[in-house]
Amino acid sequence: MSEFVYLFRTSEAQQSEAMGTPERAKKSMQVWLSWVRELEANGHLRDPGQPLALEGKVVRGANQVISDGPYAEAKDLVLGFMIVEARDLSHAAELARGCPIATGGGSVEIRPVGMSPSPNRGEAA
Repeated sequence: MSEFVYLFRTSEAQQSEAMGTPERAKKSMQVWLSWVRELEANGHLRDPGQPLALEGKVVRGANQVISDGPYAEAKDLVLGFMIVEARDLSHAAELARGCPIATGGGSVEIRPVGMSPSPNRGEAA
């Protein structure tokens, strides 16, 4: 089994729709907790992660320019992350299909943890 990080992304409008009232926030949290408990019960939840603040900064480029972020160019919000265990990337993607963020228009980015890049990546063949 390998570890994968899930990065949860959505837009500000979608986040407001899901969490805009106490009733919607409660319903949204119940759906999320149900999904997380299912991952845990099946032995896939490695680390429940943390929600992330909406504000941040990005340092980019050789001149190390600092800009508001983390979503200034992408127009999406990274809301949080978790770490799951799965057989491979395809299995991790299948597990992510149950994530409630997708039903609200958001997405789950799935990235392997601790895997080094291919030694031939970026080299001319």
